[in-house]
Formats: sequence, structure tokens, C-alpha cells
Amino acid sequence: MIYIINGPNLNLLGTREPEIYGELSFENYLESLRMEFPDLELRYRQSNVEGEIVNFIQEAGSCATGIVLNAAAYSHTSIAIADAVKAIAVPTIEVHISNIYAREAFRQHSHISAVAAGVIAGLGLESYALAIEFLNRNHHQS
Repeated sequence: MIYIINGPNLNLLGTREPEIYGELSFENYLESLRMEFPDLELRYRQSNVEGEIVNFIQEAGSCATGIVLNAAAYSHTSIAIADAVKAIAVPTIEVHISNIYAREAFRQHSHISAVAAGVIAGLGLESYALAIEFLNRNHHQS
């Protein structure tokens, strides 16, 4: 089982700044991910609340084989989320829909990157599929 955990404002995908984030809602994209990976259980969580994201990471740490984490703005501010990722044994891939390194300076640093197994940024929603593919392949090789 792979957890997909999205942070603040990602519930607004499809309507929020479509020139940056696209016009597809995450729920619609999730359906296409489930079709692309029919043999995987994908468990989706989203919250605008930092502590809930920490809880989701801890929950995943007890049952998942991997986490795809887009902590959104919390990537740049939350030591608590980074500590949660560091505290569990489950590999976490940090994803960003936009290229955070081509955006405002405050978005160019992530507390999560240093504790994640890897980072995928700037490839749109496809970042999630790439992360799932990596986690699935890595899990089956171990």
C-alpha cells in the first residue's frame, strides 16, 4: 500500500492558479492513477492542517510500503512534518507539481528534502505517478 499525502490548498487543484497547477482536480487524477496502478492500493489523504499531515505520516509508517508526500507550503516551513518523515521507516518521496526552484526564493528550500528518499519537482501531476512507480519497483526488489 502506498499513501499519497497532500498538504494545504491541494484540495483546490483544478481551480487554484491553473496556469501553474493545471485544470485537473486531484480526485480526478487519483482515478487515473488507480487505473495506471491497478495492483496497488493507493490510500489518499489531504489536509490543510499541519498536525493532521503529521498524523497521516505516522499512520502510513505503520502500514504502508511507501509515501508520496506533497506537503505544499508546509514543505518550506514545517520541521514537524520533516521530523515525522524522519521518524518512520517507510520511504517517502517528496513531490511538487511546480518547479519550486523556478519560483519565489522562499519556495526554493524544503525541510522535507533532506529526510526524503527522493524529490520530484516540476513535472506536473505526473510527479505522483513517477514517485509511485519508483516506490513500487523499489518495494518489489527488496
